[in-house]
Amino acid sequence: MAVPAELRTVVSRWDGGMRAVVQAGDFQIVVDEPPSAGGTDTGPQPTDFLLVSVASCFTLAMAYVAAKRGLTLSGLQVQALGTYEGLEFARIEVVVTTDGPIDVVDQLIPHAERVCYVTNTLRRGPQVQIRSQAAAHSAP
Repeated sequence: MAVPAELRTVVSRWDGGMRAVVQAGDFQIVVDEPPSAGGTDTGPQPTDFLLVSVASCFTLAMAYVAAKRGLTLSGLQVQALGTYEGLEFARIEVVVTTDGPIDVVDQLIPHAERVCYVTNTLRRGPQVQIRSQAAAHSAP
């Protein structure tokens, strides 16, 4: 019998201008654009959140694989750098730094790559389907 896939859902609500409020579990997250793009700069841009997802997931993946080996990565920091090309990122670079020996980091990176949901998802290029749906209170 096939195992059902886990479904994760967030809901975004337009909040006027170029601002949205996203409900992710018990958390509300403000997403906005800078004034140069018609926003009010009251929150990170959507593409910033993509980079946040990459950096935070890889940080946790590195901490996880280190802990599984009885290691602690003092000063662990992960930077995600996105290079725009038109309306998309042509490249996302992930840079891992710690206060510890770089050879340990280099040995852990491939293990972290295997367990990082976000970078695995981006590498495999998931299908993106966009559809409309009438609101429950809308007339037919």
